[in-house]
Amino acid sequence: MKFEAVIGLEVHSQLKTKTKLFSSSNNDFGEDPNRNVSVVDLGLPGALPVLNDKAVDLAILASLSTDCHINVRSTFARKHYFYPDLPKGYQISQYDEPLASNGTLVIPDSKGIDKSIRINRIHMEEDAGKLIHDISDSSSMVDLNRAGVPLIEIVSEPDLSSADEAVSYLKKLRNILIYAGVSDCNMEEGNFRCDANISIRQIGDVELGVKAEIKNINSFKFVKKAIDYEILRQTKLLTNGENVVQETRLYNSSSNKTFSMRSKEDAHDYRYFPDPDLKPLILTQERIDALKSSSLESYNEKMNIYINQYKLSKDDSEVLLSNKSLAKFFDKTLDFIKDPKITSKWTITEIIKYIGLDTFNLKEENFAKFLQAVKEGKINNNSGKELLENLVVSNEDVDVLIDSLDLKQESSEDLLNEVIDKVLENNPDEKKRLLDGELKLLSFFMGQVMRETKGKGNPTVVGDIIRKRFNLS
Repeated sequence: MKFEAVIGLEVHSQLKTKTKLFSSSNNDFGEDPNRNVSVVDLGLPGALPVLNDKAVDLAILASLSTDCHINVRSTFARKHYFYPDLPKGYQISQYDEPLASNGTLVIPDSKGIDKSIRINRIHMEEDAGKLIHDISDSSSMVDLNRAGVPLIEIVSEPDLSSADEAVSYLKKLRNILIYAGVSDCNMEEGNFRCDANISIRQIGDVELGVKAEIKNINSFKFVKKAIDYEILRQTKLLTNGENVVQETRLYNSSSNKTFSMRSKEDAHDYRYFPDPDLKPLILTQERIDALKSSSLESYNEKMNIYINQYKLSKDDSEVLLSNKSLAKFFDKTLDFIKDPKITSKWTITEIIKYIGLDTFNLKEENFAKFLQAVKEGKINNNSGKELLENLVVSNEDVDVLIDSLDLKQESSEDLLNEVIDKVLENNPDEKKRLLDGELKLLSFFMGQVMRETKGKGNPTVVGDIIRKRFNLS
């Protein structure tokens, strides 16, 4: 009997706002426990929620970026459950009328073929607080700084078939949200995490099997391990004639196993009803269109430009788009040098190390001058790295800095021939082995010449001279 996995993901992503979803409390990570808490977050009698307009805009941008349909009317509901980190005894969320629905995200399947993953809905909700168990041996502590933090929940349809597909989906979704400026998606801080709904069924069956939900997985590595383990666990149960129980489970990274947390609730268990303190959220088409135009190209549109117009690889395009500041720097540089390949190469390998730092002062026009110097052979790659270390801080004129640091590449054949003569004389055994056909020694001599020239020898010219000396093609 052969089985297949059916997986759906519920992703919670914290919105990049200064204040919480329904209060003016700061939305800062890392503050002392219970510092960012107001009467609204605590649910004290008489305190009324006020919707954060910026959070709504960010949720709309997330929906547009995933090709969702924006619902011009959505409503907030109270989701009831009782837990120490939920001071009101309910969570304000969206239930039967979400902000957006019917989106799509395309990922490669196991064979590298594009596969569309349907997004059922995107809705807004507030986060709960956090329990801390490692301060006291006898008690658990409650930190309510996170209570009321604005989230979007992105719910996929059960279209994923493996742990690898789930990770691909999460990575692309994370890049999309970061690029759109919706969220930092910092998994270590818990502002991008997912619940995985997993079931298995016999291959060929249409009906879904009984699912188990794994809660709050906060790393790509653990998502893969947790899903792989859960598929194996359910497969063993069904193979042995046992039943899979619908339940909520947690993943233990130390034992690499999932374990039961509680029986899985259905919607009626939460006693959803419309929040009487919040009016329906009515969006105008003008607001949606303004946000769409302000965001310029979406992540998917940019990816298409990079791959099809600039002829960059998919991997390089994903790296550029993983950081909006990096992508913006790359795009602006192309205004001054029409060479996406060399611009991409140096942006991905070097600029990525520095951008976002307080000391980063390099302007795109000067970076383009640097790239032109590399293209023209004024400097080689090694000298280029040294030059960039100075440029990113000083933004000094490229030619002036090349001269002051004595980094100009040496391309004189006469001078390089003298250096090569010296290197060959100092390494007679290696010279004989190369003459005997040991071609790997070509790189040895290249390295020796570069050392003698203090890294300033033109590698192309050096390589050509050595090949001619030894009649190598």
